[in-house]
Amino acid sequence: MIKVVHIIGSKQLGGAERFYLRLVQALQKGGQTTVAFLRRGSEVVREVPPEIPVIELPMRTVWDPLSKWEVRRAIARVAPNIVLTYMGRATRLTHIRPGGGIVHVSRLGGYYKLDGYRHAHAWIGNTRGLCGYMIEHGLPASRVYHIYNFIDFPPAADPGRRAAMRTACGLSDTDIVMVTAGRFVEVKGHRDLLAAFARLPASLDDRTLKLLMVGDGILGDALRHQAKQLAISDRIVWAGWQTEPGGYYDMADLVVFPSLERETLGNVILEAWAHRRPLVTTLSRGAREITRHGEDAWCVPCNDPAGLAEGIMTVLNNKALRAAMVDHGEYKVRNQFGQEAIVNQYSALFDRLLARSATAVESGT
Repeated sequence: MIKVVHIIGSKQLGGAERFYLRLVQALQKGGQTTVAFLRRGSEVVREVPPEIPVIELPMRTVWDPLSKWEVRRAIARVAPNIVLTYMGRATRLTHIRPGGGIVHVSRLGGYYKLDGYRHAHAWIGNTRGLCGYMIEHGLPASRVYHIYNFIDFPPAADPGRRAAMRTACGLSDTDIVMVTAGRFVEVKGHRDLLAAFARLPASLDDRTLKLLMVGDGILGDALRHQAKQLAISDRIVWAGWQTEPGGYYDMADLVVFPSLERETLGNVILEAWAHRRPLVTTLSRGAREITRHGEDAWCVPCNDPAGLAEGIMTVLNNKALRAAMVDHGEYKVRNQFGQEAIVNQYSALFDRLLARSATAVESGT
């Protein structure tokens, strides 16, 4: 049985960390022995399922020699076959000698500078575009692998719960609810969304148009100030950060994902499809790779509030389009981004890397 250590150094819980938790649990259920190495006191620690062993480590800074030593000591104690590091802090703190029987795989979810990643033995990118970027910047193509994120499929929406959540959010049954989810940081494009929302009519077919903002972050105050300046505050619900946002997607009549160009993938896209909600998205790097305009999403340019507003109105005014996009989106996420398919790809990759490592040891290379 393969034993895999999963290391992430995040302090806060966001989309990348939620995927980490999903993957660790799915691989454990798939028959691997998994151990989670987490930053001490992080928000991620309390979300790990009880069946997953957890080791908390300081991971103070990427330069801290004591943190590096503690990571190395913990790895030696657990003695895994694979060490999978997520993003920069975890990767920079993890140094494993090639040919020593443990394979270090670094998983990237963004277009980062690669200097702190080159010492890994193999690399996973969650989009084809990201893998191309890694190869173009000097990582060996034979050791760069593409595996998409997966999404958990929600249970069937409960109308009673949906109605109760709408009431709790101050929304009526007749409101048209647009939902966006994500940390309030620049790349997520929330400024453009608010500017687009201000261009929309206050109501459509006598139904009030509301915007439900699921998230929080460093731009929270600035976004609330912008909404006030645009005179749209009374039609916005600030739901705060939600570790389990599924119920908010179920409330949506439309999901909007307004990220900027450098967005690598966009789990919100997959979540909208899994919850069978029509989607309007900007054409960020990730969206260009996985969506098909007019088929499973309505796609508009980045940094274009007028175009985003026009796209939202196009979808809201076309019931047949919404229904078709929902069906195509669900089909795509089930066939390309389902848990079983992605877990099988990880398992096959680990087997391949371990076989290659064993061959290299035997040959003395």
